[in-house]
Amino acid sequence: MKIMAVQVHFLPEDITVTATVGEPLLGVAERAGVVIPTGCLLGACHACVVDWELAPGAEPEGVRACLTSIPAGVAMLIIHLYQDPTW
Repeated sequence: MKIMAVQVHFLPEDITVTATVGEPLLGVAERAGVVIPTGCLLGACHACVVDWELAPGAEPEGVRACLTSIPAGVAMLIIHLYQDPTW
């Protein structure tokens, strides 16, 4: 059974939205009213780095939101946002 709808939970905002596998992470955040800072939109500046957990309680992994889409095979994705005064 393929999971096509993924619950994306943004922390610390505590906002959850439903996303589709393959949907760009920046688009999901924008739709949820969550701001992820961006710079170059090519991943080189690292302004958009967030940590995500592919399952509740899993080890967080850093990803560049401008290059990342909602992955297949997960039902819930937890996104930890940063406050970087540079951006």
